[in-house]
Amino acid sequence: MNNVYTERLAALRRKMAADGIAAVIVPQADPHLSEYLASHWQVRRWLSGFTGSAGDLVVTATDAALWTDSRYFLQAADQLAGTGIRLMKDGLADTPTITEWLCKELKAGERVGLDGMLFTQPQVTALADALGAKGISLCIDYLPVADLWTDRPALPSDPIFVHDIAYAGEAARDKMAKILQDAREKGASAVLSSALDDIAWTLNIRSNDVKYTPVVTSFLYIDGTGATLFVDDAKLSEPVKAYLASEGVTTRPYDDIKTFLSELPADARVLADAGKTVARIMDLLGDRAVVGGISKAAVLKSVKNDVQLNGVRHAMVRDGAALVKAFMELEQRLAEGVKTTEMDFGDILHKYRSQGENYKDESFGSIVGYGPHGAIVHYEADEHSNATLKPEGLLLVDSGAQYLDGTTDITRTVCLGTPTAQEKKDFTLVMKGHIALGTAIFPEGTRGAQLDALARQFLWQHGMNYLHGTGHGVGHFLGVHEGPHSIRLNNVEAPLLPGSITSNEPGVYLEGVHGIRCENLVLCRKDMRTDFGQFLSFETLTLFPFDRSLFDLSLMTEAEIEWVDKYHATVAERLMPTLDTDEQRAWLKAHTAPLKA
Repeated sequence: MNNVYTERLAALRRKMAADGIAAVIVPQADPHLSEYLASHWQVRRWLSGFTGSAGDLVVTATDAALWTDSRYFLQAADQLAGTGIRLMKDGLADTPTITEWLCKELKAGERVGLDGMLFTQPQVTALADALGAKGISLCIDYLPVADLWTDRPALPSDPIFVHDIAYAGEAARDKMAKILQDAREKGASAVLSSALDDIAWTLNIRSNDVKYTPVVTSFLYIDGTGATLFVDDAKLSEPVKAYLASEGVTTRPYDDIKTFLSELPADARVLADAGKTVARIMDLLGDRAVVGGISKAAVLKSVKNDVQLNGVRHAMVRDGAALVKAFMELEQRLAEGVKTTEMDFGDILHKYRSQGENYKDESFGSIVGYGPHGAIVHYEADEHSNATLKPEGLLLVDSGAQYLDGTTDITRTVCLGTPTAQEKKDFTLVMKGHIALGTAIFPEGTRGAQLDALARQFLWQHGMNYLHGTGHGVGHFLGVHEGPHSIRLNNVEAPLLPGSITSNEPGVYLEGVHGIRCENLVLCRKDMRTDFGQFLSFETLTLFPFDRSLFDLSLMTEAEIEWVDKYHATVAERLMPTLDTDEQRAWLKAHTAPLKA
């Protein structure tokens, strides 16, 4: 079967043959190792047609395979059909790693190509060592779509704007001083930042370079004399230049970063986070690099100050009120028989959110999965899959918004008709885990992996599980997924810190049947201090009711029922004054009534 993707792969293979390359690795990455990419760097999508936010493509002379995680198994299988690209289900026991697969597929003397501006140095080193043991060499300056992608989008040129200190709560100059002090304590005299969210946070600047994430395509170098921002001049207005200058920041063209680093004095000592800096940049730094582990900017960014937290709490009220109006309209449309599709409801969510103060954008593409589509963890409806909603079955809605004063992310699973016993059981088991994590009290220094089982325990007791993480950090008018902390099965060496915001989103997915996920954002805060030290707990920030019809009270303890009732009472108290009509207030009152009412 020939289609645009088989044609592109054929063209790539002709290029590889001419260049003496036996295999090429195309990651979903940019020179800043971002989770979400500007169009210019969507090389893997252009070659494969797979649109998921995670997944790496490997192409040889006779084969092609794409590795992606469980969030995208169903989506990838559908989108790769007819391309000649095989799906590799990453993370499963019988799935080889890319390195293992290449070592098996290739022969000694052959070469693997990749772009060293898209991989970390540890990744490149590990791959080179493994391939080298088999007599296979690695070329890290290979550009797979050079001369092939003729209409490739240019680098983003959207203007930069300043994120006012009234929202940010701390001046850029003060943030840079903290970052530089940390570098000095680690034996460095300068810091190089490549991560776009770190740079945006540090300088209190934003742009629209990446859909849903208001970052600025740039590199940032900080030393004792000031800071240099490497960014396209077209993005800089005179007021923004004046603002940066007032904070001690000069600018140079984006592409000057390589020249700048190569010309640094031999005795320069530059702190670089090896996990956030690409291999070619690290090569340019060479012996001048001081590798210092997790970026201090990432840690500082994860801990929100009082101004930010106050803004987030206000943003949650506006977000919750918008959701009341959206779900209320959905119920009315279904009752009146008005055709409403998954994509229609995504539009309805956007309509009401965009009316709110300080609204700038969605924080990610809304996931509106009806029935079996809810079992596709990162499902995104398109014209082909767009299901019509009916007054029956489950609807999973995962959505969020970017406000100047905060970022939101919420998932609710609702029943559009009368729930079945199975739907109620699955939903209640998920909610029991959600409540267990949300009410946890834990000692300072606890990492997310030490809490993850709290959210899974009730599903495990019934032989069920989910393969995604339970919680991710959330930025402040920045990335909806933010490190360094997370809550997941695999250990991440970053403790949960007071002031950090994390999602709480257990779920369960039955392929071909339904998906259930229940997500709130929670704030880590100090709790009691005892002879055993400081303890922490969570404050729930998200404000919107859960579907009362889906709770099976026979599976719940009195304490769990009380938690839901108290949460719903808080939702009603916070949202009621912001609603516009008696009908909206009546809807909220009904949906936040006690479970035993």
